[in-house]
Amino acid sequence: MKEDSFWIIIKADIKRYTGSGRFSVWQVIRSIYHEPGLIYVIFLRFSQKVRKLNNSFLRLLFNLIFVWTIFKILGLFLGIQIHLRAKIGKGFYIGHYGGIFIGAIEMGKYCNVSQQVSIGHGGRGTDRHGVPKIGEYVYIGPGAKLFGKIRIGNNVSIGANAVVSKDIPDNAIVVGNPGRIVGYQEKNEYIHNADE
Repeated sequence: MKEDSFWIIIKADIKRYTGSGRFSVWQVIRSIYHEPGLIYVIFLRFSQKVRKLNNSFLRLLFNLIFVWTIFKILGLFLGIQIHLRAKIGKGFYIGHYGGIFIGAIEMGKYCNVSQQVSIGHGGRGTDRHGVPKIGEYVYIGPGAKLFGKIRIGNNVSIGANAVVSKDIPDNAIVVGNPGRIVGYQEKNEYIHNADE
């Protein structure tokens, strides 16, 4: 599968917030003002790009400017911490900021994350030790916790405060602690502005 270019990923991220494929500077600034998660997503993408630079001098310089200062301070200010080794597909949307922790996971395209969400290591001492692998078009509600070496399928909705530590199949709707499947859906109604 071919990886999307950096600018295609950024455009898809911005479109999730603006709702429009046409971009203007003022539209992006307005979206950042109303939904600060967008600025974090943009700096996350730039910080991940900086870490892949071949020129060691430029990599160090931009790490100092973007990663170790602006990106870290922005994360502290917004209460968002996403590991720079996280592989997150295009069209990533942070619905509300605050109390968000995402480890070095894999997440597909067009996913939503809400406030107070934690996604990371779990299952220490078991065969489920590791981090989740999350599919495409997944909605993760406020306060949800996902941990361990689990697979979350495509088109899944995880409800508020759900605790998920087991595999979830495609199209499932999950609620509760422990997370349990309460139904299935054809289309994830929480995912907006995700047209290909």
